[in-house]
Amino acid sequence: MHIDILTLFPEMFDGVLQNSIMKRAQEQGAFSHQYVNFRDYTENKHNKVDDYPYGGGAGLVLSPQPIFDSIQSIKDSAEKPPRVVLLCPQGEPYSQQKAEELSEEDHLVFICGHYEGYDERIRQELVTDEISIGDYVLTGGELGAMVVIDSVVRLLPGVLGNEQSAPMDSFSSGLLEHPHYTRPADFRGHKVPDVLLSGNHAKIDEWRHYQSLKRTFERRPDLLEGRELSAKEQSWLDEWKNS
Repeated sequence: MHIDILTLFPEMFDGVLQNSIMKRAQEQGAFSHQYVNFRDYTENKHNKVDDYPYGGGAGLVLSPQPIFDSIQSIKDSAEKPPRVVLLCPQGEPYSQQKAEELSEEDHLVFICGHYEGYDERIRQELVTDEISIGDYVLTGGELGAMVVIDSVVRLLPGVLGNEQSAPMDSFSSGLLEHPHYTRPADFRGHKVPDVLLSGNHAKIDEWRHYQSLKRTFERRPDLLEGRELSAKEQSWLDEWKNS
């Protein structure tokens, strides 16, 4: 996978992309990335990439020309049209399912805005996906892009090392993940559940599924709405509701 990042502040990404799993993923060839500072494409004699909004109002709006031209430059050198993601509060709420969808792409482009917003023609003509990472507003799209890139890259083959890690994540199954424990078995009087020490993998799997469903019921019941439940899952839910 190749990722192009349109940003006025490329140095913000180095802490994320040049360390830990993201760094190893690039060294392994799982993905590559390139920063595109769209200020380099402006035709404005003062090197500006924004302007006042028509109709008045507070703040400045990103101008279409620099972003249109930088995207066109990327497309001109691409083998096929990339998926172009705009980070903005108005976008589709981000989810694990969206991360899995984007991880199937060969080429992603992220547009990180600043100021009051984007000229609407950027949305209409260039963008394939608008994504919001939550119902709040940040100073720019860079942090949102980092979140999405991290969540997508970790799903690429070989990145996590253990191929079972990603499918077991919270949200991948539609449920929150079960509790985890490691050594020691008794830490200051707090003991690991006996079932995890039993060696009975069928019982362990059942316990994990039970805990996963219970944690989802307690913390994110909205995730269970419309979910098709097995008879056993329904009996567990009835137990918790009546307790």
